[in-house]
Amino acid sequence: MAPMAGVTDKFFRKIVFEHGANLTVSEMVSAKSIVYENKNTRRLLENFAEVSPWAVQFFSHEPEILSEAIKRLEGCAFDYVDINMGCPMPKIVKNGEGAALMKDPPLVGRLVAAAVKASARPVTVKIRKGWSAGTANAPEVARIAQENGAAWVTVHGRTRDQFYTGEADWDAIAAVKAAVTIPVIGNGDIFTPETAAARLKICDGVMIARGALGNPWLFSRTRGLLETGVCPPPPTADEIIETALAHLHAVENIIEMRKHLSWYTKGLPGSAEARRRINNAKTKTEMAEIIENI
Repeated sequence: MAPMAGVTDKFFRKIVFEHGANLTVSEMVSAKSIVYENKNTRRLLENFAEVSPWAVQFFSHEPEILSEAIKRLEGCAFDYVDINMGCPMPKIVKNGEGAALMKDPPLVGRLVAAAVKASARPVTVKIRKGWSAGTANAPEVARIAQENGAAWVTVHGRTRDQFYTGEADWDAIAAVKAAVTIPVIGNGDIFTPETAAARLKICDGVMIARGALGNPWLFSRTRGLLETGVCPPPPTADEIIETALAHLHAVENIIEMRKHLSWYTKGLPGSAEARRRINNAKTKTEMAEIIENI
């Protein structure tokens, strides 16, 4: 399960884990906020014990700060350290972090080396095809990550300039696979089990992002297809409602649930009106009644 800011909290990770995700990843965590002990950041590090293995994804452009943040979390129960080198958001790249790191391969090497030295856990990286079409340097960045100790690399097949538009370039992911010997995880436009299975012929694993929003069954159906050769059917309306309600009752922040419930109910009869009412609901009870009556 791909890390997504404002989405992959501990509750969402538990849902997708129960539906077959092999590995889940936290929302992005600022290394600097760990070093300076920002209390709000600790929420991002919460997890259910049974949801394992999982990774904490850091963003930073300062090797020393990243190293110190990793050391401070040595006692936390997560399994992998992931470094974000792909976030396209302006507030991240303006500080030289996220996808901006694709423009500075030597700094990529220093960040990975610092993390590997500081961590008792495997260190991985998530990159993009490049900063722009004219500077698509994912193979070079992946090689540098490998040379400095990265355990694997995840590649989103879009440049930073694309954000999330257009189609993911899986030829670019294949080029990374040809350039390194560590495992390569492909990411981009995986919305069906059939697509996931096909992409696994290109790389060693697939990372699913938007395709799992309101659709954790994408993991279990993909696993079923890979294991049996036959794709399990999509969930019934009752199964969707049951999972949506379980998710709703588990969370603490019902405002955050509005988007999840909209994703779950998309395409169900009466869902447009239900979403309008959900966005005006003030309590879990109100939300539950709306969902139950779809």
